Amino acid sequence: MPIDFNQLRDFIEAIAKTDITELAIKEGDFELTLQKNNSQNNTPVYTITPSPVTTVTETPKPVEVINTPAVTVDKPTSPKKGDNWIEITSPMVGTFYRAAAPGEAPFVEKGDRISNGHVVCIIEAMKLMNEIEAETSGQVMEILVENGEPVEYGQTLMLIAPN
Repeated sequence: MPIDFNQLRDFIEAIAKTDITELAIKEGDFELTLQKNNSQNNTPVYTITPSPVTTVTETPKPVEVINTPAVTVDKPTSPKKGDNWIEITSPMVGTFYRAAAPGEAPFVEKGDRISNGHVVCIIEAMKLMNEIEAETSGQVMEILVENGEPVEYGQTLMLIAPN
């Protein structure tokens, strides 16, 4: 059972909002255990322990995800946005790619017309390639992120002028 970053984030958020201290998911060879431990400063600490997969040669070490206060970073000013332009934002933290592979044509260019469901880019998160689709039809007005650049959750990737 492959698990993507959004599912993992949803599991962690669900545990944080409840009194649940442990969540275990097992399907076939896949096993994921999330344990919530309260640290000394009352900040929950999550331990994620995936089970070894037959193709892995060494046992993965547990990863700790610690909730910390958000840090505000000044973002460069974006180009002037049209009144009705729609933002395509990153649904996750990861690396932005304009094409399916190096050397291939980008999914979209500035000025391209796209339709609802059209793949506009890929965000790589935790070694998973996540296709990002347009949620509206229109024309690509700006591409605000460079290929291979890290992106944050909610960061504007592109601006679309709807049809």
